[in-house]
Amino acid sequence: MTLALEPLHPMVAGDRAVILSLSHANTLCERLGGGIGIVADAYHIWWDERLEAELAGAGAAGRILGFHVSDWLVPTRHVLRDRGMMGDGIIDLAGMWRQVQAAGYAGPVEIEIFSDRWWAEDPDLVLDTALARCRSIFSGG
Repeated sequence: MTLALEPLHPMVAGDRAVILSLSHANTLCERLGGGIGIVADAYHIWWDERLEAELAGAGAAGRILGFHVSDWLVPTRHVLRDRGMMGDGIIDLAGMWRQVQAAGYAGPVEIEIFSDRWWAEDPDLVLDTALARCRSIFSGG
């Protein structure tokens, strides 16, 4: 079994997380040794000025275990329950996907839309929208 560390956005440091950057997660992985890696969650890491370098380092060590996607809305009404559908916010998801792939990750794109707005929609609409956005953003068309 491999353990994945998932750094969370600094906005949740007060009550949800102590690992707030890929740099911190990578450092912990190095200290702890084998059997541990990271999850790159776009919602939580998009802001990181060291994003590309930290993804590359994690990839070189074979530590990227997952890639989660949603989008950061401006304004964000609730940091936990107002994630945007991919393409509705400000994250360069296609660019981040290219960085994750360049780092050697070949696993799935996992959708994580914690959203009161999307939870209120018809599930078929949510699924159709998410699949269409994923096709557009992560497969180049």
